[in-house]
Amino acid sequence: MEYRRHLPHFQPEGAALFITFRFHGTLPLHSGRDGRAFVEADRELERTKQGPAWLRQPQIAECVTETILDGDRVRALYGLIAFVVMPNHVHLLIEPKAPAPKITQYVKGVSARRANELLQRTGQPFWQNESFDRWVRSRREKEKIIRYIEMNPVSANLASEPQLFRFSSAFTG
Repeated sequence: MEYRRHLPHFQPEGAALFITFRFHGTLPLHSGRDGRAFVEADRELERTKQGPAWLRQPQIAECVTETILDGDRVRALYGLIAFVVMPNHVHLLIEPKAPAPKITQYVKGVSARRANELLQRTGQPFWQNESFDRWVRSRREKEKIIRYIEMNPVSANLASEPQLFRFSSAFTG
């Protein structure tokens, strides 16, 4: 399946998807043509002081984490492989069981509603409209993406080890 918003999106049948989305008001996410450009844009998201960082609040990060887990366990929209909820963005690696637009609409829509209620905000955007996604082309790439996602909090100095970061698939607490 192929669809387009500001970025092109392609969802091959049976392929895992690596999805990144961020808060409305944070710097633009430049996808680039290669992994290095994506990693640099992701590092910018970790370092930026621009825009909100609501996910630093445990109650808000937990709300987003629960929505991600529900998309897998309750809604069965995808098989969750790996995820991390960072201070201003989210990474997901999933095996889709529904079209990607339906998945991102669910995760972003439900988590935005819940988070805005907790923050006592109404009528304001929470997530950026666009998401970045990449289909996974090999088992090796999938393993590399899992490590990347789960090491993200360590790289950003949010945890000393992946399993200590509460809002991640690596968490073992």
